[in-house]
Amino acid sequence: MGVNMAALERARLVAYSDKECRAQFSTLVCEFNPADLKTSRAATWRTADAKTDRRPDYISSGPQKAELSIFLDEWSNPAGDVSKTVNKLISWTKPTRESTSDKDRPIPPIVEFQWGRSQALANVKWCIDSVSAEYTMFRADGTPIRATCRIALTAFSDSKKTAQNPTSGSQESRRSRVLAEGDSLAALAFREYGEATFWRALALFNGIDDPLDVPSGTRILVPSMTEARRMDGGGD
Repeated sequence: MGVNMAALERARLVAYSDKECRAQFSTLVCEFNPADLKTSRAATWRTADAKTDRRPDYISSGPQKAELSIFLDEWSNPAGDVSKTVNKLISWTKPTRESTSDKDRPIPPIVEFQWGRSQALANVKWCIDSVSAEYTMFRADGTPIRATCRIALTAFSDSKKTAQNPTSGSQESRRSRVLAEGDSLAALAFREYGEATFWRALALFNGIDDPLDVPSGTRILVPSMTEARRMDGGGD
């Protein structure tokens, strides 16, 4: 019995230039459906305090993450060039002109993953974290005709709500930053608020006992400016 190719659903990435996903920006239909999909989500906890016998405190859930690979092949197309598709995907990591406004910062396209009835990554707005491509076949003139693209996605949230009690919890949209090698809370506070003295608010909000001994790779939750001022006593 032959395969009914007409019934084969093609996976696609649909890019939108607005946060509400109403203005379609571009679409990429996969000639070959993804061979694998990965998704994950992590929770942040404040570690237990042995001195007070306090149990770990739940802080927030981080954004959902996803990864997929797509195979590109233009071998049978004399004018085909897979780098055009790769460059399109890479361009989706840059802000669009349509997203610019007086009130909001420019953002890259918001992406939806659609694949027939699949609910694996459905009903989530995504931003593209990264695109990596491995070209595996070329024509004599150097034109790439085969490639595998690895796409990393992060769920997009435009929620502007904040937790009412910043010392006990946080909304899932809470911003976070990872300290790089040689970084410090004071440097992070200066980048986020323009005031290095807000390192105290960062330490308090994250339950850090020794602000001078925070290892690189630590994820720091960033409270709003209003919360930071309140916890810092005015930033003096």
